[in-house]
Amino acid sequence: MFDIAEPMVQGFVQIADAESGEILLEKRNAIHFENMSIGIARSLANMGNGPIYKMCFGNGGSTVNGLGIVTYLPPNVQGQNADLYNLTYEKVVDAEGDTSADSYMTIVHQTNALFTDIVITCLLGFGEPSGQSAFDDSTDMNSDYMFDEIGLKTDGENGEEMLLSHVIFNTIQKSLNRSLRIQYTIRIQMA
Repeated sequence: MFDIAEPMVQGFVQIADAESGEILLEKRNAIHFENMSIGIARSLANMGNGPIYKMCFGNGGSTVNGLGIVTYLPPNVQGQNADLYNLTYEKVVDAEGDTSADSYMTIVHQTNALFTDIVITCLLGFGEPSGQSAFDDSTDMNSDYMFDEIGLKTDGENGEEMLLSHVIFNTIQKSLNRSLRIQYTIRIQMA
């Protein structure tokens, strides 16, 4: 007889001002279950294109009409070729457990718990990305660094990276006068 375990994967994202600690966003994110199952299987089999490799940022997750009404698009979590709506910046986060790096991943598990968290921390420092506005007062919602979507992706050999999760949110501007710390948690639970 086989043991039957139903895995459940959940995602949570928090964006904070890295200097003041002010929380700018706390939200659940959508998991791309097909790609996540492929990624977990490839990771367990020690094959390529499975592990989380980079955090991707974009500005295509929402639109604002002339009356100021915001419309949010649904997260892209269907089909193996899913992607952010408009990718504008990405950062490698695979510095495994190296908390001295500005972007890294750690595993958090408590004995006897049926879940384990992958906590992906990404710091967007004052000088990155290059080409950003000096101050966080832009009114151009289409600017490359007016982020309203984030996703986690695998490395992908030959451009075959996979989107593992996607979150859409109110626009947050990344500018030279602001440093952002993003904590993206993926919880894998066996129930």
